Amino acid sequence: MRTTVNIDDELLAAAKVLSARSHRTIGSILEEALRKMLYDVEQQTEATSALPDFAYSGGLRQGVDLWDKDAMAELLGEARR
Repeated sequence: MRTTVNIDDELLAAAKVLSARSHRTIGSILEEALRKMLYDVEQQTEATSALPDFAYSGGLRQGVDLWDKDAMAELLGEARR
């Protein structure tokens, strides 16, 4: 697809140099750079957005009642206030 974009002069000059050295078109150089940037950002986003696994196969000790404040205080060794 043909499109028009504004590119910094120094960046375009560097792309032209790379294009000449690698015997490729400027379009293919820009496509590769854009594709690499977009896919790298996408992969970084996926990697950083993964949540840690907090799976726990255990459970409460037998006889623990989370709704009994006095029993919990006793188990935790806290003096009743």
